[in-house]
Amino acid sequence: MPWENDESAVAQRTKGSGFFRALRGRNYRLFFFGQSLSLVGTWMQMTALGWLVYNHLTVQSKFHLGLVGFLGQVPAVFLAPLAGVFTDRWNRHRALLVTQMILMCQAGLLATLTLTGAIHYAHVLMLAFMAGLVAAVDVPNRQSLMVELVDHREHLPNAIALNSFAFNGARLIGPVIAGLLIKAVGEGHCFLVNALSFPIVIAAVLMMRVAPRPPRPKKHPLRELHKGMRYAFGLAPIRAPLILLAVMGVLGMAHGTLYPVFARDILSGQPLLPPTLIALCPAVLCDALSGRGLDGEVIQGLLVSAAGLGAIVGAIYLATRRSIRGLDRMLGIAPITLGLGLVGFGLSHWLIVSLPLLVVAGFGQMVQMAGTNTILQTLVDDDKRGRLMSFYAMAFMGAAPLGALLYGSLAQGLGAPTTFALCGSACLAASCVYLWQLPKIRRQAGPMYERLGV
Repeated sequence: MPWENDESAVAQRTKGSGFFRALRGRNYRLFFFGQSLSLVGTWMQMTALGWLVYNHLTVQSKFHLGLVGFLGQVPAVFLAPLAGVFTDRWNRHRALLVTQMILMCQAGLLATLTLTGAIHYAHVLMLAFMAGLVAAVDVPNRQSLMVELVDHREHLPNAIALNSFAFNGARLIGPVIAGLLIKAVGEGHCFLVNALSFPIVIAAVLMMRVAPRPPRPKKHPLRELHKGMRYAFGLAPIRAPLILLAVMGVLGMAHGTLYPVFARDILSGQPLLPPTLIALCPAVLCDALSGRGLDGEVIQGLLVSAAGLGAIVGAIYLATRRSIRGLDRMLGIAPITLGLGLVGFGLSHWLIVSLPLLVVAGFGQMVQMAGTNTILQTLVDDDKRGRLMSFYAMAFMGAAPLGALLYGSLAQGLGAPTTFALCGSACLAASCVYLWQLPKIRRQAGPMYERLGV
């Protein structure tokens, strides 16, 4: 894509360009608003699916809950690297259209089975695996397409941050709506809302006008995959963030798997404030706050939304940054924030304390994920973007199923609170290792940053 190279033009566009500067481009604007609406339905489906499995399709089995998360993300381990090879060849715009159509069918089938009462745990496993297969292709393709949707390349970091903002804005809203909808009419209607949101995304994709990329010489896929792996893992400034993200994917980013356990078994029935604080409230509020407490469905939605709120704050932080300077250090600080939030949440038994701790954890998780994405997309050569984004997808999507099994297995034997405390402590240790190696990483990154003018 031919961007301007004139330094004065770049400086003029960057200076004072604002939080939403990437939305000046028509293609990215269509992508952003279409995805923002559809993602609300996606988070509603994810919240309802966990509740359905834990409370209706199994006998409150933490392991079976973790298995659903495992099958929903394990295809990324095997398919994402090869998907990255073809993403560097495909028409990424057309591939996005196909993946959205398939995901619409998946949500529609899940809604139909649930609303008709025909749903079984085996159906959930198969549909979760189906969604995982699509995501293994969709995530690297979507991330690689981002550079083709923005009008100016210096807007790419802002576009990545805004995409994370939309994702987590939906994460804040969708679970709360899902909790209320589950309580009122059941899980099936959450799946139906998600299915009905996809036509909006598909319409937005069809309205985009993306310039075709120049053809690339096609070599053997395995040879191109090997070349991409040598490129990614041969450069410390790229290798280190990828490895840290994979470690966090196992230890920290799968913690949402156990939200139904906390919502039903630990925090269910609590009022929003503990009795000592309720007594200090005005009389007109006491009756409302000291009732029988919140139901588990609502609490689960609040837990997911609290983590989403923290992620939104993290996305805002990243969107307001003007360059990647210092972002590599933030990648080492973010796991500390995530780890402390998880440890505190595991030890807490009060809803009013647990929710802010998830905000802290959500902030750390978002800075880790989107910050890594920003650094990689800034440093990567364009002809290897799809392959590098496939390794990025594998780092958190491929590690997350292992994390889901880890969380489910540990919780089955040690309990959910102890599992959070152990995994959070491991996040702190991983952060220390990365920060210890950071000076060496920066020395190797120097020539790459100089080439970019950073």
